[in-house]
Amino acid sequence: MADEPLILGIETSCDETGVGIVRGHTLLADALASSVEEHARFGGVVPEVASRAHLEAIVPTMDRALAEAGVTIADIDAIAVTSGPGLAGALLVGVAAAKGYAVAAEKPVYGVNHLAAHVAVDTLEHGPLPEPAIALLVSGGHSSLLLVDDLARGVTPLGATIDDAAGEAFDKVARLLGLPFPGGPPIDREARNGDPGSIHFPRGLTAPKDLAAHRYDFSFSGLKTAVARWVEARQRAGEPVPVADVAAAFQEAVCDVLTAKALDACRANGIETLVVGGGVAANSRLRALAEQRAAKHGIRVRVPRPKLCTDNGAMVAALGSHLVAAGVAPSRLDLPADSAMPLTVVSV
Repeated sequence: MADEPLILGIETSCDETGVGIVRGHTLLADALASSVEEHARFGGVVPEVASRAHLEAIVPTMDRALAEAGVTIADIDAIAVTSGPGLAGALLVGVAAAKGYAVAAEKPVYGVNHLAAHVAVDTLEHGPLPEPAIALLVSGGHSSLLLVDDLARGVTPLGATIDDAAGEAFDKVARLLGLPFPGGPPIDREARNGDPGSIHFPRGLTAPKDLAAHRYDFSFSGLKTAVARWVEARQRAGEPVPVADVAAAFQEAVCDVLTAKALDACRANGIETLVVGGGVAANSRLRALAEQRAAKHGIRVRVPRPKLCTDNGAMVAALGSHLVAAGVAPSRLDLPADSAMPLTVVSV
């Protein structure tokens, strides 16, 4: 282990300022500063607020990570940074910081894809990733199915959301139910006391005609609208809204579609490993349903612990470590921040 490179990762794509340090598949530090409370009163992330928060947090978070790992910046062998996708201003803070530290310490820098990092972080929990694998990435901005043949070289997109991502739907339904932002954790908590079978909400893109054109794609906009109409009908009738039941039924609809399509992709491609990543992967029902359904088909599900599912620097460091081990060349110092970086690009 001591001979493996020491990699530092910087994450600033949205509202979390993360700095992680790994050696091989061993996590040495995972420092995080969140601005989520600053966005809560707006009911969503405000890009300008996020960028300012990153500016204020990046140096203290870096110092905490180095101290936690018991190393100095001079000990680091390479720096990885999220260069996309994400909020343009937020990404620029991390990319600029990575360049500054890289120049000052004379270290190579790797600009990496945020979504690929959500796949790579599982190696810190479960060791090397079997390839090929299917990856289900579910977060506030993305719901994607990927075929991972060689994570260092690229991934093959199989499907993606055509409207609202799963995380967006959680946030919007939470607002309808008077629950706080971000919506994932409070809906998960409420759902534990509700009956998922009490209300049937639609499963988007699962009808035969939809599957023919969108077998691995996702749509949660119609589900969100169905929940809104159901809640509004109860309110017009002067009846109380059973928050726990609505939360459970909505959550079941999301998790049903995500797991069904992910396991269909595994079976169709003859792949025995499903990796689930992204913030929504912390959802307890998604984790349980994926395990339950996968077990029937002899498919192994790998999901990192909840803290590693949400945005963090550890995942960026994990992907950087994977790239270095695979002999991928570092990025140029003029690497950009690309808010629309495609899934097919793992590093720039």
